[in-house]
Amino acid sequence: MLNTRLVHAAALIAVLVALVTACAAPEPARQALPPGDQAFTLAHGGAERRYILHLPRSLPAGRPAPVMIALHGGGGHAAQFQRENGLDAVAERHGFIAVYPDGSGPLAGRLLTWNAGDHCCGWARDKQVDDVGFLAALLADLGRRIRIDARRVYVTGHSNGAIMAYRFAAERADLVTAIVPVGGAMDVARFAPSRPVAVLHIHSVDDPRALYEGGLGPPFPGTQNRIQHQPAPTGVEHWAKFNGCRLPPIVRGTMQGSGRDRGQSATRLVYEGCRPDGAVEHLRLQGVGHGWPGSDARRRMQRILGPSTRLIDASEEAWAFAARHSH
Repeated sequence: MLNTRLVHAAALIAVLVALVTACAAPEPARQALPPGDQAFTLAHGGAERRYILHLPRSLPAGRPAPVMIALHGGGGHAAQFQRENGLDAVAERHGFIAVYPDGSGPLAGRLLTWNAGDHCCGWARDKQVDDVGFLAALLADLGRRIRIDARRVYVTGHSNGAIMAYRFAAERADLVTAIVPVGGAMDVARFAPSRPVAVLHIHSVDDPRALYEGGLGPPFPGTQNRIQHQPAPTGVEHWAKFNGCRLPPIVRGTMQGSGRDRGQSATRLVYEGCRPDGAVEHLRLQGVGHGWPGSDARRRMQRILGPSTRLIDASEEAWAFAARHSH
């Protein structure tokens, strides 16, 4: 009887040791990635999807790094958005990973869109591409390649990419801490996030493409495709109410443009009383077009997008806001 008890005790100890050892085992070693740009692909939804990863030299060694996913506008692509928005320079200064995914479309690498909501946009919406699932898979793939801080995952985007940022936050709030949509309003049929997400919305009331007050926008260049835009303030207020903020927002300052930005302004509207993890702000621009603030659109593009601006830098604003938040 004693021997039997000893055998059982020894077996139990062996199981406990195995469990403790398994729990204490270090994470699988990740391949060291050099600073700079690298492109990766992953299979999702029956298609090969692609993203560009920018690793700054300023990443703190040995610590999980924050991530900013940047979503291009409709008809754009990852490399174009990376080249034009200046986010890499911000990542180098502040030490975060910048990620630029490609949307999808019928032409390889060009004229890409995101399935961002009921009305937007193009091929991805028409084909019901699972872009929410793709962004979730991208984060999982990224986490296998490099140590990321899951408490500090941020998403920004322009136009169609802004609308996609809203959809991703609404449907996968468990994966994102803050979003900074620029020039695109929320367009979701069902709004029931699993937890608060901090939101900074940047948009011009004079945007000629993504209409600030909503309505049927002009055709995409070279096509007859038009989309029904949702009012920008409505989406912001949905998040403010969900995040426990008081309405209406208060004005926290206005910047006036000078020189080439004369006649432009940027007013910061802040919702007070929000939950600590659910701050909501709105940078409301005037006299500014649809382009990414801080980036100089070519003259021919300004005829389509409206005036560019240096009054604010949307990439700097995105990081300054996002960096204040972690789950």
